[in-house]
Amino acid sequence: EENSNAKKLPSLPVKESHKVAQSINEHTQKPAGKDLNKSFNRGKLQKSKLTGTVQSGNHPKQHKTEKRMMNDEEGGRKKEKDKKKKFEELEKKPTEAEIWFDDVDPDDIEAAVGSEAADIMRKRTGVTKTDAKDTQQSTEMLLVKKSTCDGLTRAVAMDCEMVGVGPGGEESMLARVSIVNYFGKCVYDKYVKSTQKVTDYRTAVSGIRPADIQHGESFKTVQQEVAKILEGRILVGHAIHNDLKILLLDHPKRNTRDTQKYKPFKTIVKSGRPSLRVLCREILNVKVQQGEHSSVQDAQATMRLYTLVKKKWETELKASRTQNMDQKSSCKPKP
Repeated sequence: EENSNAKKLPSLPVKESHKVAQSINEHTQKPAGKDLNKSFNRGKLQKSKLTGTVQSGNHPKQHKTEKRMMNDEEGGRKKEKDKKKKFEELEKKPTEAEIWFDDVDPDDIEAAVGSEAADIMRKRTGVTKTDAKDTQQSTEMLLVKKSTCDGLTRAVAMDCEMVGVGPGGEESMLARVSIVNYFGKCVYDKYVKSTQKVTDYRTAVSGIRPADIQHGESFKTVQQEVAKILEGRILVGHAIHNDLKILLLDHPKRNTRDTQKYKPFKTIVKSGRPSLRVLCREILNVKVQQGEHSSVQDAQATMRLYTLVKKKWETELKASRTQNMDQKSSCKPKP
């Protein structure tokens, strides 16, 4: 009855009722602007974590890391490019225009720069390249006098080759002894068995290999044989004190001729301690010590230098000794 007496409200059309409901929902469910931004940013962050990307404005530390990684990648690519360019420059063969020097031996150029540059110099100068065997034969023809005495002579030349023993092979030990006569003929050539473990054969310089000294003579035997040969003879050598030292031998100074100490030689090549290689090149016009050394060839070269100036050298020594004797005889004892 109450319900029947109550005043009935007018009913809204269906379309209008939907609009009202939508308006109510917007006012009751829409978050505040600040909250909406937080929600939006949170969603972006979650998405960034999933995709592996981060917005720079919200995460500066991660952005710096990413930037540094990019710079490292660029730097690595640049270094690789520079390295490749440098390698290409090293591999690049020299051109004729780049070989501007014309007074250097092609063999020296080959040892220092490479075969390409040496070939350019040989082509320019008209010099043909000879192999090691031909070079050795031609050198021997210049250093050894044929059809002469094969035995011992008044003057002999000696040269030794050493190997390295001890830590790093720094200590030297005798490995080969060669002696030639006045005419360059070899009269003694023996390998010496090492009494210590060899740590450096120095093959590139000495030419000595393990098989050479494995069955060599004992040091004592070689020392005695060499001492017997040198006794009463003129000994010629280049820096001969080193050879005598390694043999543990002495030789009278008056009977020793050292081509490294001969003043006229030092004046010619303008060096206080000229090498045998330089002396042979400048004075004999002969190439020695091209690669591995040979004690026989070095002794022959030393003897050839001596025979070239023997007359003058011996005359100077005789005059010097006469002068010294005169000075000693003129000295009066103190009262």
